[in-house]
Amino acid sequence: MWNQIMRVYQRAIWSWEGFIHVAKTEGSLAQWLVGNFCFAILAFVLPISAGERGLLLMGGIIVLAAECMNTAIERVVDDIGTDKRDAAKQAKDCGSAAVALTAIGVGVAWVCVIAGLIW
Repeated sequence: MWNQIMRVYQRAIWSWEGFIHVAKTEGSLAQWLVGNFCFAILAFVLPISAGERGLLLMGGIIVLAAECMNTAIERVVDDIGTDKRDAAKQAKDCGSAAVALTAIGVGVAWVCVIAGLIW
């Protein structure tokens, strides 16, 4: 039992270290954090359901996760080599597209929730 608790604890430490690395090295994560903070306040101020609020907050967290995965892709590609290669560019572009698509998805959710409040 104690072994399992220590494994969960160690995984949490590794995850936190990864998040801190991304926060220190990727300016875009800081932008997403500021955006999430502002939108979280809005989500708690607006008269929306708990489900809508949860969806919007979860979406913001998913964007942060996508940014972390994009950074991981970039690190691995850069570690393999610094030569200009089509596959390396494509991998990095795909990671960036994943972040953009998650952000668009959250934007669509916000539009739907706001439209529901207006109509």
